[in-house]
Amino acid sequence: MKILIKLVFIITCVYSSFGYANEQLKLDKAPINLNDQASLQRGAKTFVNYCLNCHSANYMRYNRLKDIGLSDNLIKENLLFTAEKIGEPMKIAMTKKDAKDWFGANPPDLSVEVRARGADWVYSYLRGYYRDSSRPTGWNNTVYVKTAMPHILWKLQGDQKLNEEHHTLELIKPGTLSVKEYDTLIGDLVNYLTFMSEPSKLKRLHMGYYVLLFLGLLLVLTINLKKEFWKDIK
Repeated sequence: MKILIKLVFIITCVYSSFGYANEQLKLDKAPINLNDQASLQRGAKTFVNYCLNCHSANYMRYNRLKDIGLSDNLIKENLLFTAEKIGEPMKIAMTKKDAKDWFGANPPDLSVEVRARGADWVYSYLRGYYRDSSRPTGWNNTVYVKTAMPHILWKLQGDQKLNEEHHTLELIKPGTLSVKEYDTLIGDLVNYLTFMSEPSKLKRLHMGYYVLLFLGLLLVLTINLKKEFWKDIK
């Protein structure tokens, strides 16, 4: 009984701490639309060009990009940089030891990051970088304080400054993209990361429509059959 009481107490404390953290951290809503193939394709391009240098996606194979409307030739010519065949997973050449020496931590595998943290968290994180001279990389983040990851997209977004009084970010040096363009790029990237975290979800969703249609037709037939059986019974 004492053990059960302790477990209940621990679970209550854990959930309370999560609730407090979520209340303090206000995340922006990620524009997720897995049916928008153009967005998913743009996100895949951004991922391969900017993220796949350090972050692997070992649970994702290049040939699954065909699910978002890309052909074998398009994948080979534009996205197949870290493998020789499209059936191979999205691995990187950097070893865990090198990553530890260079960044202080091994970059997480991004094929499961959205499932682990949520699309809103990743979307807010990638837009939450600001200049901080006290950090080794020169960057900090409003969502993940003291993050070890440098801001690899800073040339696109520009430099942001943290207003500590209001805890808001101010753009002090524009990048090559406007604020709206950068938000769209990050939205497409997170949309793709969401797809990559569960590639079969699209097929399940599309199959679900046919299943519901079949059940609807079956319901009509069942009702008519029931009426036929019971029509002579008063």
